[in-house]
Amino acid sequence: MTATDIHRAIDAIFRIESARLIAGLARIVRDVGLAEELAQDALVIALEQWPRLGVPDKPGAWLMAAAKHRAIDLLRRRALLDRKHEEVGRELGARQELAAPDLDAASDQDVGDDLLRLMFVSCHPILSTEARVALTLRLLGGLTTEEIARAFLVPEPTIAQRIVRAKRTLAEARVPFEVPRGAGLAARLSSVLEVLYLVFNEGYSATAGDDWMRPALCEDALRLGRILAELVTHEAEVHGLVALMEIQASRSAARIGPMGQPVLLLDQDRARWNHVLVRRGLAALERAEALGGARGPYTLQAAIAACHARARTPEETDWARIAGLYDALARVAPSPVVELNRAVAVAMASGPAAGLELADALTSEPSLRAYHLLPSVRGDLLAKLGRFDEARAEFERAASLTRNRRERELLLERAAACARGLAPPKAR
Repeated sequence: MTATDIHRAIDAIFRIESARLIAGLARIVRDVGLAEELAQDALVIALEQWPRLGVPDKPGAWLMAAAKHRAIDLLRRRALLDRKHEEVGRELGARQELAAPDLDAASDQDVGDDLLRLMFVSCHPILSTEARVALTLRLLGGLTTEEIARAFLVPEPTIAQRIVRAKRTLAEARVPFEVPRGAGLAARLSSVLEVLYLVFNEGYSATAGDDWMRPALCEDALRLGRILAELVTHEAEVHGLVALMEIQASRSAARIGPMGQPVLLLDQDRARWNHVLVRRGLAALERAEALGGARGPYTLQAAIAACHARARTPEETDWARIAGLYDALARVAPSPVVELNRAVAVAMASGPAAGLELADALTSEPSLRAYHLLPSVRGDLLAKLGRFDEARAEFERAASLTRNRRERELLLERAAACARGLAPPKAR
């Protein structure tokens, strides 16, 4: 292998192993910031040695061993600098895991427990939502600061500061590196699921920029969701979220036209849906529902997505069932956005006039004042009723509110069709 090939191999290996490395080290040093520094130190050592010595047979174990040696040196220096020689023995004795078997020898349960702890710490409610997202993608997703900034169209220094502040906040608050138990588990798990859902949605429907989708974010969220579902098998909402993401991700290839333009759900070529992901999603939904109890918001949204996934053609879609599921979702997680989605389902089940009545009731909702999908939905329903002038104005308003170029182009195209007295065209 050439030096370039080895550097590429090191980069690929580190992306695969970094989350396990950081999780295992954080259990030992009880500080996610320090754990990441130690993992990065191990990477630097690999970049120095592997081009000369070759890639080891067990690269993950090698990196963990290198990081553990750095941790031992660090603990010794800290103790000696404080002239607490007795503390050296206590520190090293308390951390005998540093001399434990390598990463490959660790049980899957050990590695899984460490990853689960890292998820809960990265998504701790003490952090802002933006910080939780950035830290999760950095520590668990293996993304660089530059990659996270590019994905969310945020300046790189902004993301870097979010990550630095998040680590400092966790350290200052002495957040324990553990999986919460008892009453605290539900709230903390909700925070983890919220982060994964936000990351997936930003990839599925980009809020800004030139691209309609950012598939890499969907893949990161789905991968982490699958890991979480394997570790927390008894929580229905975990399986519900995985089901939702699997089914939504199954449509990715069909959601973008040949020129990168959006293709709306009812216009998609369903033969292009990934039916392996559909089956995985439906199986995850079955697991969620088999656990019993009241269905939560993610499981309900997955059930809605499943209605679309099971329909071989748009005409076979069970819109009455979807409208009923939105009713249930509105009771569990009431929000104006849920009501807007319910209006669309009612329109498909009972006609555009019925849906428009529900959508019109939302026009005074303050939280939807700058939400482009409200005028977009109203424009669609007005056009179906033949009220083209009103529909054109709504599509133009929606176009002025969205920050995504592809979506803006689609909305302006629909407005232009209404100006000609035509039904809005399908997204090609």
